[in-house]
Amino acid sequence: MNITVKPVILSGGSGTRLWPLSRQLYPKQLLPLVSDKTLLQDTITRLENFPNISDTVTVICNDAHRFLVAEQLREINVKADALLLEPVGRNTAPALTLAAIANRELGNDDVLLVMPADHIIRDNESFHKALNEGALLAEQGYLVTFGIIPDRPETGYGYIEQGEEIDEGISFAINKFVEKPDLETAQTYLDSKKFLWNSGKFMVKTSVWLSQIGHYAPEILKVCEQAYKKGQAELDFYRIDQEIFETCPSDSIDYAVAEKIVSSNTENKIKAAVIPLDAGWSDIGAWAELWQIGNKDKSGNVIQGDVVALDTENSMLFSQKRLIAAVGLKDTVVVETADAILVANRDQVQNVKQIVEWIRSEGREEHLNHRCVFRPWGNYDSIDMGERYHVKRITVDPGGVLSLQMHHHRAEHWIVVSGTAKVTRDDETFMVTENQSTYIPVGAKHRLENTGSLPLEMIEVQSGGYFGEDDIVRYEDIYGR
Repeated sequence: MNITVKPVILSGGSGTRLWPLSRQLYPKQLLPLVSDKTLLQDTITRLENFPNISDTVTVICNDAHRFLVAEQLREINVKADALLLEPVGRNTAPALTLAAIANRELGNDDVLLVMPADHIIRDNESFHKALNEGALLAEQGYLVTFGIIPDRPETGYGYIEQGEEIDEGISFAINKFVEKPDLETAQTYLDSKKFLWNSGKFMVKTSVWLSQIGHYAPEILKVCEQAYKKGQAELDFYRIDQEIFETCPSDSIDYAVAEKIVSSNTENKIKAAVIPLDAGWSDIGAWAELWQIGNKDKSGNVIQGDVVALDTENSMLFSQKRLIAAVGLKDTVVVETADAILVANRDQVQNVKQIVEWIRSEGREEHLNHRCVFRPWGNYDSIDMGERYHVKRITVDPGGVLSLQMHHHRAEHWIVVSGTAKVTRDDETFMVTENQSTYIPVGAKHRLENTGSLPLEMIEVQSGGYFGEDDIVRYEDIYGR
C-alpha cells in the first residue's frame, strides 16, 4: 500500500506553567528542555527513518513565533510545505482543518499525523510501530488516536476506553472518551486496564478529515475554507485571514469529531480507533514533569547549569546565567534566568501560571519576553537600564537587516565590538568596523545591516525619555513586520 504520511505539528501555546523559562514570545516548544534540540525539533526528528514519511512538514504556529519556528526548521534541514500562521488560537480542530485544506490545495490526500510540538517520546522504535499501524488504519478511512498506557492514577489527563479489537492486541475501537477524573475514578480506570490516557495525537487521511469535520462541525469547515482562501502568502509563511478566522468556533479534534463518531451509532464506532502506546511518553506541562523524567543524582536531584547543592534532596535546580547555591532543600524547584527566579515547592508548581497572571496584571513584561529577545535578523540583550538610558548587546546574523526606522524619543550610539556594520543614516550610507562607533540622532531614519559572513556584535546605548519598542516607525522591512 502506497501511503504518504505528512507530519502536522501544532506549535501554539505559551507554556505558562514552565515560567520563567517559557515566555509568551518564546514558549516551551521552542526550548531545548530534554536534549540539545528544542521540543519542536525533537518532535520532527523522531520521525526520521519512519517508512513513507513525507520529506516536508506542515506547521501551525502563532504569528509572533513565525521566524523562530522557521529558523529551528532550518537548523535541522527540514522544509515546511505549509507554515500556517494562526491569527488567534481556536483549538486543535480548526488547526487540523487548515492543515488539511493546505494539503488538499497542494493536490495531495496524505495521511496527516497530528502531533503537539511539546510532547516527549523516549522509545522511537515503539512509537514507529504504533505509527505504522495507525497509517494502515487511516488509509482505510479510520480516525486514529494514540492512547498512552497509564502507569498511575493520573487526574490531569482525559481518558479513552478501548473497545473491541480491530487488529489483535494492537488496535481497538473506541468505546468512549472521558473527562479528567477524580483520583478515585482514575484508580478504577488504572485497575480495569481498559482505559488509556488521551495523548492528543491523531492520524487521519486528508479527505476523511475534511468530510468528517464538514459533517459534524460544518461551521468550522466553512470558516476555515474562507479564512484560508482569503489568506496571503508572505515569505515562507501563509497568513490566515484574521477577521474571518476570529469567527471560527473553538473546539478540539476530540469534541468536534472523534467523540461524535464514537457516539453516533454502532456501525460508525469502528471508524474511530485507538492504538495503545507505551513509548516513554510525557506531556511536559509543568516543572514537576521535567523533574520526573530528568536524570537524577544520588540524592534525587535534577541539576542543570551552574549549581552547587548541599544536603538537598528530590529537587530540580536549573541555572541559566548565575550560580545557584542550594542548602537543605527538599522537594523544591529553583529556576534561574537573567531577569527572573522561580522558587517553588515541587507539589505546587501547577500554580506558577497564577504568578504569570499577576505579572501580566501588573503591566510587567517578564511573562512576555526573556531579557534576550530574538528577532528574524538576530537578537538583542538588555544588559542595563536607567531613567535616561538603556544599554543593549546586539547580535546581527550574517545577511541580517534591521528595518529602516526612526524614533521620536531616543537617540542611539552604536559601538561595533566585532564584525562590520553597514549603516544607513538619513541620506548617507557608510561602514563601521570593530572598535569604531557612530551616532543616530532623534528623528533620523536609520538602518543596520550585516553584509559580512560572521555575526556582527554591537553595543547600543540609547539615551532619551522613552525606550519602548512601540517608539519604532518602520519605513521598510524585508521581514514583512
